[in-house]
Amino acid sequence: MQIIVIGGGKLGISLAQHLVDEGHNVTMIERSEMVLQKNMDTLDAMFIKGSGVSADTLREADAPHADIVIAATMGDEINMLACLTAKRLGAQYAIARIRDPEYLTSLSFLQKELSIDYAINPERATAREISRMLRFPSAGGIETFARGRVEMMDFRAAEGDPVVGVPLKEMYKKNRQLPQVLFCAVERSGKIIIPKGDFVIAPGDRVHVASDPGTVTRFFESLGRGVGAIRSVMIMGGSRIAYYLADMLLNMRIKTSIIEIKPEKARRLSEMLAGATIIEGDGTDQELLESEGIADVQAFVTLADRDEENLMAGFYAAKRGVKKVIVKSSRDTYSAIMQDMGLDSIISTKSVATNDILRVVRSRSSRNDSAVQRMYRLMDGKAEALEFIAQAGDSFIHVPLKDLHVIPDALVAVIVREGQVRVPFGGDTIEVGDYVVVVSRQPGLSALRQVFRT
Repeated sequence: MQIIVIGGGKLGISLAQHLVDEGHNVTMIERSEMVLQKNMDTLDAMFIKGSGVSADTLREADAPHADIVIAATMGDEINMLACLTAKRLGAQYAIARIRDPEYLTSLSFLQKELSIDYAINPERATAREISRMLRFPSAGGIETFARGRVEMMDFRAAEGDPVVGVPLKEMYKKNRQLPQVLFCAVERSGKIIIPKGDFVIAPGDRVHVASDPGTVTRFFESLGRGVGAIRSVMIMGGSRIAYYLADMLLNMRIKTSIIEIKPEKARRLSEMLAGATIIEGDGTDQELLESEGIADVQAFVTLADRDEENLMAGFYAAKRGVKKVIVKSSRDTYSAIMQDMGLDSIISTKSVATNDILRVVRSRSSRNDSAVQRMYRLMDGKAEALEFIAQAGDSFIHVPLKDLHVIPDALVAVIVREGQVRVPFGGDTIEVGDYVVVVSRQPGLSALRQVFRT
C-alpha cells in the first residue's frame, strides 16, 4: 500500500520502519532537515521536507493516491488538520495521533468533522495497558483477545515449578491437576521459540500462555503465583500517562499517589485528580520514597521522561519488595538489561502505539479476507500474537488442523466458537465466525489464510 507518515519523531520513525519491513511504499514528511538526514541512509522510504498541513507538500507526497495517511507529529492540532487536508485531496484513510486530555470528551465529534478515520492516543493506550498489568501482578504482561474471552499472560519459570523439566506433550499426564493452557511462546537467552510437544521449559525461561481468563487465573494460582488485587499504587512522574492511569485507578477505587518534581505540574495534577495524593519531589530520591511509604504500596509505576531514572527507581522498588513494579522504557536495548535485573513488566508508549496502528494498517490491506482484528507483539517484536475472524469461503474451513500445513514458526493457539474457548488439537477444525488466535515469528501477517500453506 501507499502510506504517508507525517512526523519524524520516535513514533513516526518506528512506524515507517515497520511499514517498510512489511512491504509498503512509505513516504515521510518532516520539517527538520536534521531528522531527514539522520534517517535517509537507514530507512528505505521517500523523504519530503515540509509541513504535513501544507496542501502543496501533501500533493508532492502524492496524497491524492495514498491508501493511508498517518499524522504522528507532536502537535494534536497539526495532526488533525493534516488528516483533513489529506482526505480532501483524496487520501483513502487517515490516522491521527491526538494526545491532549482536553480533546477526549469531544473526540468522536472531531473525528467526524475533520475526516479522521482512526485516532490513537498513545499515552491513554499505555495507561490502559498498565491498568491491565496491575490486575495480574504475578504476570509480566497481559493481552486480551476475542472481546475479553481469551487472555495471554507471561511469567518467568522458576526452579520447582511443575511446568519445568517436563516435555509439553507429557505436561498434563504428570500434572493432572494443572489447568490446561496453551504454551504459546518461550524466550530463552534472547531468542524466541514457538514450542512443540517435545519442548522442555527450563528455569529462567519467559513463558507466554493463553486460555480463557478463569483457566489462566487458576493456572497461575497452581504455580503459587496468585493474582491478588492491587489496592495501592505509587506513580513516579506526572506525565500524561500518569494522569490517564491515575484517573483509571481512582475509578477502580485504588489508592493512588503521584510523585512529580516540577511544582507547576504537581499543582496542575492536584487540581485535575482530586482523589489522588500528589507529592512534589524527586522520585529517584530513596529517602523521599521511604518517607512516602514505598515499602507499603503494592505497586510502583515509573513514568519519568528519562529511562535511566525509571530503571533506577524501578530497581529500588523491586529491592524493597514492592509486589508489582512496572517500568516505562523508550529504548528497546534496555529491555534485556531490565529483565536481567528482575524487572519483567516493561512498557513502551512507542510500542503500544506502533502495534495499534500496524493492526489498523493490516486490516486495511486485507479488507476482503479474514483480516487481523488485534495484534500483540511479544518480546520486543520477536513474535506476534494475532486475532482473526474466520470467513465463509476460506479454504481452511471445516479442515482438521492436522491436515492443514501451518507456516513455519507459527501456532494456532486458541479457537473461540460461540463464546466457548478451546485449546485446539489436531482433530479440531476452524469454522465460519470463529475467533482464531495465532502466534507467529513471521512478521507482517494480515489475514488468516496466510497462516496456512496450500
